Amino acid sequence: MRPKKSLGQNFLNDKNILTKIIDCGKINKNDIILEIGPGTGNLTEKIVEKKPKHIIVVEKDKELSKILKDKFGNQIEIINKDILNCFNDIEFKTPIKVFGNLPYNISTKILTSYIKVQNLEKKYNKFIFIFQKEVANRILAKENSKDYGRLSILASWKLDKYKVIDLDPKIFYPKPKVWSSLIVFSPKLEFENLKKAQNLENITNIFFNQRRKMIKKPMKQLFDNFEEIAQKLEINLNLRPQNISLKQYIEICKSYENLI
Repeated sequence: MRPKKSLGQNFLNDKNILTKIIDCGKINKNDIILEIGPGTGNLTEKIVEKKPKHIIVVEKDKELSKILKDKFGNQIEIINKDILNCFNDIEFKTPIKVFGNLPYNISTKILTSYIKVQNLEKKYNKFIFIFQKEVANRILAKENSKDYGRLSILASWKLDKYKVIDLDPKIFYPKPKVWSSLIVFSPKLEFENLKKAQNLENITNIFFNQRRKMIKKPMKQLFDNFEEIAQKLEINLNLRPQNISLKQYIEICKSYENLI
């Protein structure tokens, strides 16, 4: 099977890394497992060996879906759709564990889509994802660093996260030009509630579109009384977007939501 560049396909073949990914999930017999973009089924095979209660794979490529059907039969449920269009097709009473060697071209969309799911902590148990290393650095970045931005804030709002290992390009086929990283996410049971997750995404976009500028301009764009809001939230308008903490962005978002 020749990988399709248009679908961002890079198949993972290294058995040691596949085992490490499975170990991160701590799969047991009561688990519901979802795998995104299983490709030719190398990781799927390892998941099947653990004998969880139910396995779902979402594979957009029709040819690969047929290969998976021939290989695994009724051991797995195959959804032949784009993952971005089938979040509502996958609902279980038991929280789901999600694995994914994510297509590079939509990896951030997949992550942010999960973050915006209502009652995330009740629907999902864990996410074990592979990203480009550059993207992983942005997800894991702390405030006051060059990689800190929209992804860092959105991910930290609802998820605990850590990097397991960086992955050499040579373990993939075809070999990508960049390194990748394996990250494990766990939904937080407690986090600041917002009226709409999209509001935090929009606000961070406004701030980080001009990350080298002081935050006075985006604050002015959001609020007529921006100086009063800044004073109330104890935010220095001379700071830059990367200097503002997650907690402060949440408070900015809440103040914005009170206006709409």
